[in-house]
Amino acid sequence: MSETTTHIPDEKARIGAPSIPGFTEEGENLSPLNEAASPLAGDSVKGHSHGGGVGIPDSSRAGRLTSYDVDDFAPLTGREEDWRFTPLKRLGGLHKKELTGAAPKVELSGDEKVTITTVPASDKLRGVVSTPEDRVAANGWKYANEAHVLTIPANAEGIKSHLTITGESMDPAAQHIIVIAQENSEATLVLDHVGSAVLSQNIEFEVRAGAKLTVVSLQAWNDDAIHASSQQAAVAKDAYFKHIAISFGGDLVRVNPSARFAGEHGEVELYGLYFADAGQHQEHRLFVDHNLPNCTSNVLYKGALQGEGAHTVWIGDVLIRKEASGTDSYEANRNLVLTDGTRADSVPNLEIETGLIEGAGHASTTGRFDDEHLFYLMSRGIDEKSARRLVVRGFLNEIVQQIRDEELEARLTDIIEKELAVTNN
Repeated sequence: MSETTTHIPDEKARIGAPSIPGFTEEGENLSPLNEAASPLAGDSVKGHSHGGGVGIPDSSRAGRLTSYDVDDFAPLTGREEDWRFTPLKRLGGLHKKELTGAAPKVELSGDEKVTITTVPASDKLRGVVSTPEDRVAANGWKYANEAHVLTIPANAEGIKSHLTITGESMDPAAQHIIVIAQENSEATLVLDHVGSAVLSQNIEFEVRAGAKLTVVSLQAWNDDAIHASSQQAAVAKDAYFKHIAISFGGDLVRVNPSARFAGEHGEVELYGLYFADAGQHQEHRLFVDHNLPNCTSNVLYKGALQGEGAHTVWIGDVLIRKEASGTDSYEANRNLVLTDGTRADSVPNLEIETGLIEGAGHASTTGRFDDEHLFYLMSRGIDEKSARRLVVRGFLNEIVQQIRDEELEARLTDIIEKELAVTNN
């Protein structure tokens, strides 16, 4: 168990008075070898084109290769930092096959103010927010011949929409979805993945000035589904973006939410809940890029594991760039191991290039039941099985409550109960 936090002093930081010990407004120089010309320093890790970054590969999220061309990414071996936890043999060929299968069916319900259109892959809306960051996303980009565009109108309030994404084929496929929250709109969107599919998916969220967008990405696939989803957001001035990833179904699920800021005073919250059963692989890799001043982010993912071979992976990358003074950021991952034979990998990464921040920290914990909690409940006449269920429900409920949709919360509570029934058998 490890936990670290840093906070700014009460007195506002000034040039020459860093808010983090050991840092200056230029960031920390960890080694005399890291001079300006070093591949570990300065613009060398931040240089980007659509052909990717430069410098030492994987040395920083800022230096990762990004490209629309799948051929720019080397064939995967499983030794790459970004893929070392993922069982490539179970990817269904998403990293190397032609993704010409039928994409999952898309159906929109809810508020009629939200519109959905289909545009060709060449449309100028595609790529406004994101560029693929890995080979699977780039392969999906290559083979998606159209994009579904959801538009939330400006100044709309209280919008609730539900996009059901139904897989009906196990042939490897690609899908592209674009969500545009226009200025000063307020909306909640549920992306409900069901059925069976082998899918490389790219989703772009454009959250324009003053907009407030909450997205719930629910992975409720059948047991045979394989799903790799890159979900990238651009958050404009004074905008708010909340993303909640919830993963229960599927054989292999890998969801990569990321957010960058397109204007000052943006706010990002990334939440996640996952429950892995025997043989399931559930992976969540997120990235918050603090590239502008005076923005905030908060990340909290919680997961439970049970059964032989259940494997979860959480990678949390937060980058605070030199120009991002006034940043306030925190990320945490909590894992609860319910049975033997499981594995939870959790890696919080925090890169800070300036000391002029409000605060930053990260935390990660993985463990079994708290014996004191169980003892407390059992001492009051609750049997052990029921006590365990109460502890798990309480542990996960913090994320469920973030949804603020009674119908969906009830559905998730029911799913959790079914999972816990397996635990107690």
